[in-house]
Amino acid sequence: MLFFGLLAAGMPIFLVLGACAAVLYFVSGQPIIGLAQNMIDQLNSTTLMSLPLFVMAAAFMRRGGVAQALVDLAAAWLGGVKGSLGLVAVVSCALFAAISGSSVATALAMGTILLPAMIERGYPRSFALGVLGASGTIGVVIPPSLALILYGIVTEQSVPRLFLAGILPGLLQAAAFFLWVLYYARIKDFPIEPAMPFGQRIRVSLRALPAMAVPFVVLVGIYGGFMTVTESAALAAVTALLVSLIVYRGFPWTQTLEVIAEALSSAGVIMLIIATALVFGHWMTGSGLPAKLVQFTAKQGLSTWEFLLAMNILLLIIGCFLEVVSTLLLVMPILAPVLMPLGVDPVHFGIIFTHNMEVGLVHPPVGLNLFVLSTISDAPIGEVIRGILPFLILLLLVLGLITYWPAMTLWLPDLVFGK
Repeated sequence: MLFFGLLAAGMPIFLVLGACAAVLYFVSGQPIIGLAQNMIDQLNSTTLMSLPLFVMAAAFMRRGGVAQALVDLAAAWLGGVKGSLGLVAVVSCALFAAISGSSVATALAMGTILLPAMIERGYPRSFALGVLGASGTIGVVIPPSLALILYGIVTEQSVPRLFLAGILPGLLQAAAFFLWVLYYARIKDFPIEPAMPFGQRIRVSLRALPAMAVPFVVLVGIYGGFMTVTESAALAAVTALLVSLIVYRGFPWTQTLEVIAEALSSAGVIMLIIATALVFGHWMTGSGLPAKLVQFTAKQGLSTWEFLLAMNILLLIIGCFLEVVSTLLLVMPILAPVLMPLGVDPVHFGIIFTHNMEVGLVHPPVGLNLFVLSTISDAPIGEVIRGILPFLILLLLVLGLITYWPAMTLWLPDLVFGK
């Protein structure tokens, strides 16, 4: 009751979690000083250090001209197709998501560039907002996903396995959006962008190659066995800075400290939430609540598919009111110990969880991408919601496929790392 009361009062989530943890420690007779010590112990994680570094890489790329290079790349190869700009939006968002790992950053960067262009070319504003907001969610599951890093920390799962598990579901989501835009463009007779000569396509593609250096560094570093996740995050941040300053010159070097400060401010908020949530989760685990939940579930006689259905419904409801990090750190400390006894692979559930969070980003009333696009377009939130509805249905269909076809999620990590 205390948790929901403080949340309803508008208190920041890290204060809500911290206050609840302090009360729980006090009621259980544990010294409050143990709360601070536990917080320090929980933050002592090398994997956790990668989060602010990936946030910094995303900030460099958002300001550094990388987004425009990716838009140009998609436009070069999709010209001559009906609804070209809508398709460019899907592909550009998927590419930028693979670089930034952040859904909100993707929606903001791509919305700023593509929204005015789509409206000028005669696309309905609601459709343009819908395709950009929905495609931005791909960043939650395509590596290097910040949500998957957090999930790996909380559930003690391998982050490289989680990254691999997210690739095929992310591509499936992008393909579903691509096909829908292609179909809808034919019905509504959207304009066709002129096709570029082959030589110009090659020049644009070569210019976009440095933008792809960041995911290349991350994936080759991790899966080549050269670097840990944290080391690859540090190299990704340095690479993003050099590409932004030297290749695309998106901002002068004198503004570097300003961009770093912006990134650290965002990372600091995330780390505060993580610190309090990990302590809250530690108390939950020690209290025996997850074990009681397993026993309760077993008594209900739920099969694995029924449990997954119930979790999807629960997460979709929670995702309507809380953002990704808050939901993950609130729910997973309780659910993580329950998964294996119920026959659910934690890596598979990680993708189910993050896909639910994708839906939450575009689901009223609190979907962050809805508010980001409403802000940059000055459109009423209702207009953004109307545009997002077809993509929301596609997201739910993809969620069902991910939930009940584990092989799609687990095939790639099992192929690389073995079962």
